Amino acid sequence: MSEEPLDLVALRKRLEEEESAYASVLAAMDRLASFALPQEELPDLPRQMERLNALWEAPPPPEAGGITGRHQRSVWRVMAPALQRQQEFNSVLVQVLNGYVAQTARLHAHLREVVAALVRYLQRVLPVMDARDRLSSALATTRAELVLEAFDRRQESLGRRLEGLLALRDRVEAASEELGAIRRTLEAGAPPPPVAAAAARAAEDATYTAFENRYRGSREEIRERLASYLPLFEGLAPVVDLGCGRGEFLDLLREKGVAARGVESNAHVARECRERGLDVAEGDLVAFLKQHADGSLGGVFAAQVAEHLPPSVLQAMIREAHRGLRAGGLLVLETVNPRSVVGFLEVYNRDLTHERPLHPDTLSFLAAAAGFADVRVEYRAPVDAASRLQPVPSDGLPERTAQALNENVARLNGLLYGPQEYALLARR
Repeated sequence: MSEEPLDLVALRKRLEEEESAYASVLAAMDRLASFALPQEELPDLPRQMERLNALWEAPPPPEAGGITGRHQRSVWRVMAPALQRQQEFNSVLVQVLNGYVAQTARLHAHLREVVAALVRYLQRVLPVMDARDRLSSALATTRAELVLEAFDRRQESLGRRLEGLLALRDRVEAASEELGAIRRTLEAGAPPPPVAAAAARAAEDATYTAFENRYRGSREEIRERLASYLPLFEGLAPVVDLGCGRGEFLDLLREKGVAARGVESNAHVARECRERGLDVAEGDLVAFLKQHADGSLGGVFAAQVAEHLPPSVLQAMIREAHRGLRAGGLLVLETVNPRSVVGFLEVYNRDLTHERPLHPDTLSFLAAAAGFADVRVEYRAPVDAASRLQPVPSDGLPERTAQALNENVARLNGLLYGPQEYALLARR
């Protein structure tokens, strides 16, 4: 049998001490309630008080005749003043004794009633305390049963979750083994089976989707950032969105009534786009552009795509965009600005799928070399002013010194905290 906790032992000991003290108080009250009143202890007291009340007055003057009577009356006259004072004393004393005896009798009777009432109350409290203890014990038992029942339900729920986690673990392990087999096959130089290759690609697509959801921003944030491009494509339908991702820009174009299609290599997000009613193909963006006839497009858009492409694929994409656009058509390529240290360190370096940073001059040259006549760059996503270097106050400094320092602060801000993105705008 297990030992009781120390706090429960101390509580039980304290309860026993309190019960013993209660029993002692009750016994003492029982003893006090049995005391006798003065009338009960002194049965002759009423008769003695009656006799005292009868004897307190002085005797009357003698009325006998003769020599003896005269002698007595002479003595009475001599003693009369003293007898009168004695009579007054006796009167006051008898009154005091009568009042004291009566008041004491009332007090003793009242005290007996108080003690008796207190004893009755204590006798009533004892069963109430016992009933309360029994009720508390019953409630504690009920609460314990409810807690145990809730614990059982919680345990069952956790068991079901654990079963689900174990099943998920088994699936993950199976997928890991399958991916490992695919990796070993690739390392050996043999092409993987089609099903295995599709599984590996699906796993990679799901991983990158989770990465973009966490670091690029929510759907609402991306829509807000891309909305500024809408005026550029008014009247240029049809528009194609290369690497359309979750389809935020296609949603915006559809809301403006601009016909548009998209292409996305991530099978997971491409399927989600189609489920939302967007015209999105899954595949390679260069092959997608080649499917369009010469001059059949009004606009080509690609946001955060160019930096993912190898140089040869990037140049092929720009050439195909130029071929597919009609005269006056527009190519817009948004990418990370490597001239901004913040953009390069905090945006570009975070994504492992980035191929290489693209300097604005490099991308402009490639567009011009592909035949675009009007090429310009717009910088976007400025760094918050509060995060930039602050100008030096001119107070207490020579004017030329403060001016030189602030010019250097401006140069550093341009280098360190320049716009994090830029967009290449190339007109056909």
